[in-house]
Amino acid sequence: MISHFNYLAFAIPAFFVFLFLEYRLALSLKKGHLFKYESSISNLSIGIAERLLNLFISASFYSLFFWIYTNYALFSIPNTWWVWLLLILVTDLVWYWYHRLGHEVNILWAAHIVHHQSEEFNFTVSARITVFQALIRNLFWCVIPLLGFHPAMVITILVVHGGYSFFTHTQLIKNMGWLEHILVSPSIHGIHHASDEKYLDKNYGDVFVFWDKIFGTFQREEEPPKYGLTHPVKSYSFLWQHFHYYLEILAACKRESGLATRLKIVFGHPSRLNQEIRPMLEKKYLQHKVSSSYRFKYRGYLNIQMIVSIILLTLITGLYPFFEISDKLFVVGFILLTLINCGALMEQRKWIYNLEYTRVLTIFIYIFWKLDHMELLLPLVVVLFIAEQLFRISHLYRHYVLKYDKI
Repeated sequence: MISHFNYLAFAIPAFFVFLFLEYRLALSLKKGHLFKYESSISNLSIGIAERLLNLFISASFYSLFFWIYTNYALFSIPNTWWVWLLLILVTDLVWYWYHRLGHEVNILWAAHIVHHQSEEFNFTVSARITVFQALIRNLFWCVIPLLGFHPAMVITILVVHGGYSFFTHTQLIKNMGWLEHILVSPSIHGIHHASDEKYLDKNYGDVFVFWDKIFGTFQREEEPPKYGLTHPVKSYSFLWQHFHYYLEILAACKRESGLATRLKIVFGHPSRLNQEIRPMLEKKYLQHKVSSSYRFKYRGYLNIQMIVSIILLTLITGLYPFFEISDKLFVVGFILLTLINCGALMEQRKWIYNLEYTRVLTIFIYIFWKLDHMELLLPLVVVLFIAEQLFRISHLYRHYVLKYDKI
């Protein structure tokens, strides 16, 4: 069993160790304002979902890398020390163009925009990657085995490449001295996350700065950057943050009649998309907040949900080969419902209680399925309905779980 354990599971607690150290250092430097609770939770929620869903696709892409390498490799590249240096350069060059196109093509920006929605800049932002972005990124990585680099080398260097980029998402390191002429520093990458006009579409490199200098997209930090999007997303909703830009593209296409015009929207530059569409969609789909003397005091409850999600993610990552498909689907469904619920809590959504019922039913459906007693599901629904009518469970839930109190 130990031989089949996925040791990448240890990266999850390691991430939170570094996050804790960054937070404690920020407090000691009197920079606690660099962390905003709701924004950080939102960042972590998106990262958890990506890591979870990526479990289902990572093995497939390794197989794809190996198939491309075996059948279509252009060169036979040996495994020697200097090849590793070449490989990290090639990897970062592929990343540069994947990243740049992710900012310049609407359908690719729809997957990448989520990474830029946060208005804070710390280690939690490095986790803000969607599974859609991971899929697109892996397709670009296929170029590397096509050139003739062995898939095992490719996977190894991708881990190193991704590990380095984690440490560039912080404001606590402002200057790396002469190294900034070679490597991407937190200050240089922070410019990439800025919404200031002079900083837009700059610094696409992930490890090395010279790609941006060669292709004319390099920019040093001059004024303190303002992080986030030029048109901020006005919601912490897990679903809205993932899908709003796809809806914007769809809405823009519906306004046009010709195929050629619609293709120009899908593959055009994001700056050309009608900026009136997002406010229209926000008005249609987002909950309009009204003045109220009540709100959910949700942090304690939300923290518990995040901790449970992280523990489940770590377990399924480490023991993935040992889980049956029904176990995997249950964990995925339960965690995703929990993350949606976390976003709903921060949005003060009124339907949170209904979502809780869905999570309860998910747990019992899984249990009944494993015990081969699905016939018990209907009686359970009836019992839950009667219990709600007799004991007003929703009322107790708001006052003792969410603490639905006066402000």
